[in-house]
Amino acid sequence: MQVEVGAIVEGKVTGLTNFGAFVSLPDGKTGMVHISEVAPTYVKEIRDYLKENQEVKVKVLSVGQDGRVSLSIKRAMEQQRPQQQRQRQGGQRRSSPPVWQGSRPVQTENLSFEDMMARFKQISDEKITDLKRSSESKHGGGFSRRGNGSNR
Repeated sequence: MQVEVGAIVEGKVTGLTNFGAFVSLPDGKTGMVHISEVAPTYVKEIRDYLKENQEVKVKVLSVGQDGRVSLSIKRAMEQQRPQQQRQRQGGQRRSSPPVWQGSRPVQTENLSFEDMMARFKQISDEKITDLKRSSESKHGGGFSRRGNGSNR
């Protein structure tokens, strides 16, 4: 079976790197999912989202002349959401409370629980990093007591 651009297929994660994941496809080829195509949120550490031998649905973005296959998990999820919403016909939709990032709300209605937790973790890590930077600059950062004019 030849992979076609735009097709959504199932594959298995065969390797993880700092920049993405390699996925074995049904036709025997291997494609790569760039880290920016793993999830709809910022992905700092790919191992927080994927693990080896995990089954994933991917969308084929391109097939190069050299045989390289570019894949996206994020776009495969986006394409499946409208289908899931059509299947829900007539059911009332509960709206989730807004998630705040900094001083602005972030859309969460189409995010899964895992995506919301990943976003929460990311925001928490950023706040902790900012807090550490702030406290380090107050308690160090080149302050010197020499030359203050006092004789001790």
